[in-house]
Amino acid sequence: MELLSIVGRTAAAYAVVLVGLRLGGRRELGQLTPFDLVLVLLVANAVQNAMVGANVTLVGGIVAAGTLFLLNAAVARLRLRFPRLRDVVEGRPAVLVRGGRPQLDTIRKQGLTEDEVREFVEEHSGVSDFDDVDVAVLEPTGAISVVTRANRVERTRRTMPKRRVRQRRVG
Repeated sequence: MELLSIVGRTAAAYAVVLVGLRLGGRRELGQLTPFDLVLVLLVANAVQNAMVGANVTLVGGIVAAGTLFLLNAAVARLRLRFPRLRDVVEGRPAVLVRGGRPQLDTIRKQGLTEDEVREFVEEHSGVSDFDDVDVAVLEPTGAISVVTRANRVERTRRTMPKRRVRQRRVG
């Protein structure tokens, strides 16, 4: 009965941490600030006690860890099957710059500043002005994808290879 209690507490802690991370915004692991890292470590420590309670045995820890692995595998499979769940768990891409214009409401909503977006765009695409950006998108992973106007023009200037059309003789 005590081990079943650990499973229930661990499932509740998993759900709370998952929701908290989703509400906290998107950053790639490599982009975690010291503040983000401290928060993750403190949450892990706080939740650990809530999951196992007074049971500090090896079995209690294994049950909690196993429950986390099973829940994570289940959520991973369910999000592939149900697109709405994927949107809830992972989020949707957010357009930060469109047609050279920063989308200030979206930038603020994502917890970013215009300067942070400008810095990233310059660092990773080589353009120093939003006017040169066709679109910049914050992906659910926390990465920002940038398509510059030069890339778009270059892509659209390419022509499709001409196919030879066989003529059929009639009659």
